[in-house]
Amino acid sequence: MQTPPQKPLSQDDIALLDMPFDANSSHLRGPSEGPAAIREMMRCGSANSSTELGQELNHNPRIVDAGVVDCSDDNKAFDNLETAIDAIGKQGAKPLTFGGDHSVTYPIIKSLAKYHGSFTILHFDAHPDLYDILDNNPLSHACPFARIMENKLANHLVQIGIRTLNQHQRDQAEKFNVEVHEMTNWRGAEQINIDEPVYITIDLDALDPAYAPGVSHFEPGGLSVRQILDVIHSLNVPVIGADIVEYNPQRDINGMTAMVATKLYKEVCGKMLA
Repeated sequence: MQTPPQKPLSQDDIALLDMPFDANSSHLRGPSEGPAAIREMMRCGSANSSTELGQELNHNPRIVDAGVVDCSDDNKAFDNLETAIDAIGKQGAKPLTFGGDHSVTYPIIKSLAKYHGSFTILHFDAHPDLYDILDNNPLSHACPFARIMENKLANHLVQIGIRTLNQHQRDQAEKFNVEVHEMTNWRGAEQINIDEPVYITIDLDALDPAYAPGVSHFEPGGLSVRQILDVIHSLNVPVIGADIVEYNPQRDINGMTAMVATKLYKEVCGKMLA
């Protein structure tokens, strides 16, 4: 699969953006190396560029490389990301961002929400990331959805794959009317009913470690790759943007998780094109 070219954006283009940032990680650093490793896997030639929905990604004129956000200064990284997303949104394009830790979803949504009306966030994760504050950091990767929902940046939040819901986060989910699908009750894509535009955010630790060992937080009992794809393929609403986050190459085995991330990119991209 080939990396798309850099060129001016047009309405409904998909803008691939790298966000190599992990300063808000709570356990291990390493996700800042994720975007480059995913891009390398995309170019390795191991898999072709066709999606299961029938789109061809190579040479697709609607897929554009939007570059890499400057994260050399941790204190300026979020402002730089918001500026990049703002430029994408102004042109009517759709960002697809490779992280980075999950804290990056907050500035993405903060900027993107200006260009959209009511929309739902579809969130795959082992963790609800609804802490009000963690380790004295309100911008921790464990807090982005608290920031998003308290600022009313999205109409609704749907979470799938959760298996670490403590009482504080249960209270937060109730406060923000979050639709939480814990793994203990997960039956399949038929449980999901979204009837408005959607933003997709995939934390790779939503997957069971057997499928994605390259993450900082191992949480056994998670989703399979196919279970995530089933939900994505079942969507019948516009996808306004997406991110794939928390890939930690330092923990990966034979590039296995990088290939999973590449597969998820292909299928998310295919749904965005549709």
